[in-house]
Amino acid sequence: MHERLFRQQYPHTNPIAFALELGYYAGLIWGAIRWVFYTLNFTQVLPGFLLEPYFKHRFLNSTAGHLAGWLGFIAFSVIASLLYVFLFRKLKGPWPGIAYGAVWWIMLFIVLNPWLQMTRPVKLLTWDSNISEFCVFILWGLFIGYTTAQEYTDEKLREPKKMIS
Repeated sequence: MHERLFRQQYPHTNPIAFALELGYYAGLIWGAIRWVFYTLNFTQVLPGFLLEPYFKHRFLNSTAGHLAGWLGFIAFSVIASLLYVFLFRKLKGPWPGIAYGAVWWIMLFIVLNPWLQMTRPVKLLTWDSNISEFCVFILWGLFIGYTTAQEYTDEKLREPKKMIS
């Protein structure tokens, strides 16, 4: 009886709903930052580079293409956060998220890029582009990983609150 009452008062987070919301905000925030970085010439990588295999480069270089790229980054972030929440939600601290962002950067820019040709090879991009993109992906991964860690490993949130008489 006591356990059932505790679960009603302190429900557990639905992992799917949490991951969808987290991915949306991760893509919204960090996709906007990627767009600003591109606008300020910190990077040569188009905001829509993830959509390069599906759309013409000329379209992706337009304002509508930048917006489509932002939406594509949001969709990518939702998928990435679903993966993180289901595979790594019990990991604590910021380091797993940082590593997650670095792994995604390596996958997209080094492993998959020669095959999908989403952007120029890393060797041909400027140092500014490589550093900016790597940093954004690190912070994006940190956002996903640390938010998930706080939600699923912070036990203070699950403790019953003391009643003040």
